[in-house]
Amino acid sequence: MELQKIYNEDCLFTMSKMPNDFVDFIITSPPYDDLRNYNGYKFEFEKIAKELFRILKTGGVLIWVVGDKTEDGSETGTSFKQALYFKEIGFNLHDTMIYYKNNPMPTTGNRYHQHFEYMFAFSKNTPKTFNPIKEETKYKGLANMKNRGENGNLDYKKVERTSEKKLGNVFFYSIGGGISTKDKIAYQHPAIFPEQLVYDQIITWTNEFDLVYDPFMGSGTTAKVAILSNRQWIGSEISKEYVVLAEQRLKENFSHNLFQNGFI
Repeated sequence: MELQKIYNEDCLFTMSKMPNDFVDFIITSPPYDDLRNYNGYKFEFEKIAKELFRILKTGGVLIWVVGDKTEDGSETGTSFKQALYFKEIGFNLHDTMIYYKNNPMPTTGNRYHQHFEYMFAFSKNTPKTFNPIKEETKYKGLANMKNRGENGNLDYKKVERTSEKKLGNVFFYSIGGGISTKDKIAYQHPAIFPEQLVYDQIITWTNEFDLVYDPFMGSGTTAKVAILSNRQWIGSEISKEYVVLAEQRLKENFSHNLFQNGFI
């Protein structure tokens, strides 16, 4: 297959051309619930899920960003249904992360404002790569740590606190015009990824030159971030309108040759 390319077609057709165990990492946000008729196209979730499992390398990770709409007074539960199906076909539910929106659109009715979407991390066996994002700790140096021993007594021992710790699994992002991305053209798409979200996940679960795939490429955020982080990439996007948008966005950020080669 040609890499560094957005295929203007149903992702099922793109994946049918891929061999088994082909890509290192997948990240996407599918058109779920009332977005199922994505520009008039059908979203065949179960077929897509099976193909994603087939093309992902053993040790690879799939990041699936999804939420639920409220229908007839109840949330749909689409996110949970999809997560359980991924487990049913062989994925491990490695982590249930939260994509928290600092500034969501306000909602009406008798519910609190919807601030988050699920960001499921599914793995094919144990993840082969984990480069955790870290933050500074408040304290460092030696500390007394208290543990319950085998005999039930409390044991004290000196341990060294490091100056850094892994982030928690709730990721906070501000969204909206000029925040999710500086690329004005991207906002012609109705639902764009924050670039920082994609970057955080790509650097966590992949290494340089790994192959990243987005089956619903949309405005091209995954491709842009893959280029910036020296990863190879492939995308599928069934809407010609959005393919044109994404390719123009990439060409505005990178020279034509660098865009085609996938690296800067």
